[in-house]
Amino acid sequence: MLKFNQPRKDEPLPKAEPPAPPVVPAPPVVRAPLAAPAAEARRVEEPPMPVTSRKDVESILAAGITIEGKIEGNGNVRVVGRFKGNVNVKGELTVEPGASIEGEIRAESVLVAGEVKGQIVAASRVELNNSGTLIGDVKANSVTVAAGSKMRGRVDFGWKEGEGEPGPPENSSPLPTL
Repeated sequence: MLKFNQPRKDEPLPKAEPPAPPVVPAPPVVRAPLAAPAAEARRVEEPPMPVTSRKDVESILAAGITIEGKIEGNGNVRVVGRFKGNVNVKGELTVEPGASIEGEIRAESVLVAGEVKGQIVAASRVELNNSGTLIGDVKANSVTVAAGSKMRGRVDFGWKEGEGEPGPPENSSPLPTL
């Protein structure tokens, strides 16, 4: 059987090496104290970095990117690529020309210059640019539609939350069907 760190029986014993000379410590290094900085050599303070507010923060889904999922959070979101899923942001959502979103959108304000397929609910405003296409319903405080844009869906604007909600019909006759 072979045991580690033990010589084999068929090998000669190694020769002993002479002991190493003792190590003599080096004398301590004496350093002169550092001189105080001159009065003229004052440190120049750089201006503090500006604190960004929620409106200054922007996340970008870049062109050439396709993502499927969910976007939620604070701040602004700019979509230049393609997104499939729901968006819920406390800020502005911008859909650039050539970009697309398929899903429900909830934001403070929404600017559509690309294509949206789904419902938009905005706390303040929805803008549909001349290159924008919207297939879905819109509910917002104000809606701006530019000439040349395309839209298919229902629009509710100018109503406060809960105001103007449809109630039961005054008479009990069924509504006419188309």
